[in-house]
Amino acid sequence: MTTGSEKRGPEPRSPVSGAELLARIENVPFSRWHAKARVVMGSATFFDAYNALSLAFALPILIGLWHISPAQVGLLIASSYVGQLVGALLFSGLAERFGRVPTATIAMAIMSVMNLGCAFAGNFSALLWIRLAQGIGVGGEMPVAAAYISELSRAHGRGRFFLLYELIFPIGLMATGQIAALVVPPLGWKSMFFIGAIPGLLITFALTRLPESPRWLISKGRLAEANQIVRQMEAGAAGKIPELVPGQAQSSPAQPAFSDTPAGPQPTVVNRTRWTELLSPAYRGRTLVVWALWASAFFVANGLNNWMPTLYRTVYHLGLRESLRDASMTNVAQVAILLICAFSIDRIGRRNWMVASFIVGGVLLAILGFVGGGSVFSVMLWGTLSYGVIGSVLAVLYLYTPEIYPTRMRAIGTGMATAWLRIASAVGPALVGVMVADGGINLVFWMFAGVSVAGALVAMYMIETRDRKLEEIAP
Repeated sequence: MTTGSEKRGPEPRSPVSGAELLARIENVPFSRWHAKARVVMGSATFFDAYNALSLAFALPILIGLWHISPAQVGLLIASSYVGQLVGALLFSGLAERFGRVPTATIAMAIMSVMNLGCAFAGNFSALLWIRLAQGIGVGGEMPVAAAYISELSRAHGRGRFFLLYELIFPIGLMATGQIAALVVPPLGWKSMFFIGAIPGLLITFALTRLPESPRWLISKGRLAEANQIVRQMEAGAAGKIPELVPGQAQSSPAQPAFSDTPAGPQPTVVNRTRWTELLSPAYRGRTLVVWALWASAFFVANGLNNWMPTLYRTVYHLGLRESLRDASMTNVAQVAILLICAFSIDRIGRRNWMVASFIVGGVLLAILGFVGGGSVFSVMLWGTLSYGVIGSVLAVLYLYTPEIYPTRMRAIGTGMATAWLRIASAVGPALVGVMVADGGINLVFWMFAGVSVAGALVAMYMIETRDRKLEEIAP
């Protein structure tokens, strides 16, 4: 028999289920906690963009220095995308097994260290192989980062939250062009790679300090760890968090409950990931649609982006600084249009934006095909505008793709989709190189216009995901 004066041990806390944790994630408004994660991962994405494009602004010098032919230029550009294809497939699988944060950290370390290798490359062959190796890190970071940011987001306002993160990628592309125009003429081509090395290593360390994705932890049955991170999210909220609606958090066999008390082992549920599930009846349609969208959008965008500095320099005979500056305007246009997209995507919807952007971009490229590539002003005007519009599609794809897959396969689904980005980005610049060598500038723009129209037709088959919970879109 006990008396009121006797001390009692702590009351055991009620079990917390995976479903309740997911409901709490959806219940937490965006706060400084989310912003910090977005800034750190966004910094890695910034240098992902920088490293993807840095070679394009070194090429105008290397072409004369190493006597590189147009076909070799296409091969050098393509080598990075071959590496990115390997990285996308490898690291997305690792992210499903070992977590989003450690995988993104390793990818960031690879791309940063390889910058030093690029700077010390002494010939075409060496740079070709080093860029291929660097591409593994570049290709590995983006799909994992996209899955991570998507999993931190709640349904309401997810489009704006994600695209404000994704905006850092075209800002990185834009900054690459501006940095190149400032440093390459006085300091040489190697300066582009030295600039990417040291900050990249510092960001690698910052990534190690990020919390793991709570949704990934829940999918692995690591509910106690997920609960701690959700508490941090709740503690970081500036205002009062709304109470959960009764019935909002229903447990399911796939999301068991656990007790916070030290006693007793926690249940472990491991949802196995198989890439073949992407082509299962439940996901085959949406998978084939996004693969076609990634291939068409990046075929056009990276074909334009990687060749513009060289075209201005070798075909239109502009000065080096002018070539680099004018080429960077494509990314300025992309940032401006993407900023509009970020604040309107949750009203307009993913599908409507994609269809409209492909159509507008295709029309602009067709105009350039009609007018002809003989005028450098026409290329600057219509080429810059078309890239700006198609460039917004790239960001929306990074938003949309993680949304249509469940947590157990979100990273690998995004990684497999970005594999088509790499294939298209390797084929596109190589084809442009062949056409430029044969004097077919107009055919280049007609080809891009046709691919844009094909992208618009495919985009009509997208499912709409705005304001829907991730678990509702892909159970």
